[in-house]
Amino acid sequence: MIFASTRTPTDRVTFAEGIFRGLAPDGGLYHPVSHPDLSNVIGDMNAATSFAELAGEVVFALLHDELSRSDAEQITRRAFPFSPAIVSLGPRLQLLELFHGPSCAFKDFGASFLAACMEHFLGARDRRAVILTATSGDTGSAVAQAFHGVHNIEVVILYPSGRVSPLQEKQLTTVGGNVHAVEVHGSFDDCQRMVKEAFVDQRLTSGLSLTSANSINLGRLLPQSFYYLHAAVQMAPARPVFCVPSGNFGNLTAGVLAWKWGMAACRFLATTNANDVVPHYLATGEFAPRPSVPTLSNAMDVGNPSNFERLAALFDHDVTQMRAQIEGASIADADTSATIARYHREQRMFLCPHTATGVLAAERYRDRHTDASADHPILCLATAHPGKFLEVVQEATGEQPPLPPQLAEALARPKVAVPMANQLEPLREFLLDSF
Repeated sequence: MIFASTRTPTDRVTFAEGIFRGLAPDGGLYHPVSHPDLSNVIGDMNAATSFAELAGEVVFALLHDELSRSDAEQITRRAFPFSPAIVSLGPRLQLLELFHGPSCAFKDFGASFLAACMEHFLGARDRRAVILTATSGDTGSAVAQAFHGVHNIEVVILYPSGRVSPLQEKQLTTVGGNVHAVEVHGSFDDCQRMVKEAFVDQRLTSGLSLTSANSINLGRLLPQSFYYLHAAVQMAPARPVFCVPSGNFGNLTAGVLAWKWGMAACRFLATTNANDVVPHYLATGEFAPRPSVPTLSNAMDVGNPSNFERLAALFDHDVTQMRAQIEGASIADADTSATIARYHREQRMFLCPHTATGVLAAERYRDRHTDASADHPILCLATAHPGKFLEVVQEATGEQPPLPPQLAEALARPKVAVPMANQLEPLREFLLDSF
């Protein structure tokens, strides 16, 4: 499979080249030049097919020019000792739980696969890399866990001061070793801008082998398609509506890729909080980035989603094409909190605030389509364990959700972070001095 920049179609790379470059030299994002039909690969699977088995088959089908079948299977076995799970919420509404990995968030799938791929390619070439990534919450903890202790890789994670939950901050600032946390005095958009500026800064790119672990990285994006494909196999012959809580829109982009490759899906429901740039685009045809505003679902507080560039390219930059497959929804904080409270009251179930935005949007979609066939159930992605958002969930329910052991351990460790202004200059100095 060959990939090209969204801005310069002639800038083409292999998968291995793409994951180490991160961002294209022109500032664009790498995306597939063509979309293979995986219908036959998917058609050979059934409900008994394990997630790691499906992932190995898909990786080999996509990347057989660079990875042998044995390498593909080895990488996916190492990356995925955990799996997604489907649970029922009510009539025609199910939850795809993606929080059973080491950091208890869906981003474990992308980060773990990227770490396994990078270690494989670096080992074969005896190279060293510095990963520079920005996080609005879950990316940082997933990357920290996935890359901790990986040979020949240093990890630098930028996060906005006061804009991530206390537990999220602990998860990314207490790992140590080859993982370095930078606390930026600014927004997530500032962090993301600093990372992008670093990748096109000549002093940095000439002195360091920089790459990113954000969802702009191919190695993060591709594996997120695997759980869509696995869920579709589990739910066959139904063609589900996938409801996707969205911030930087990498998760939704991965779902659209899976659909392009032959996954049976009715359509997608893109859910945001008050940072509703993409729902606004779907409604008006105008893409108008703006400063992010803080909400209860903080990992979705993105005012200029990077992956929109990829998403638009998948639909030939035609809003009419995109509307045919994607519907947008925006959920207010008050409704998010009320949904968390209602599910706890009625089902004794805890929802994280991001998942709650998706669940409410899915319910509203279902209520608007009462005549729809049962062949199109709604599958809402549960993006994080509710224990990662103790304050929000406890405020809504009056109870504290149980903490998985790995989260409890993170809370007990001391925070170590480098404070930094929201400009490229101090970041450049830190990177050149440290590595």
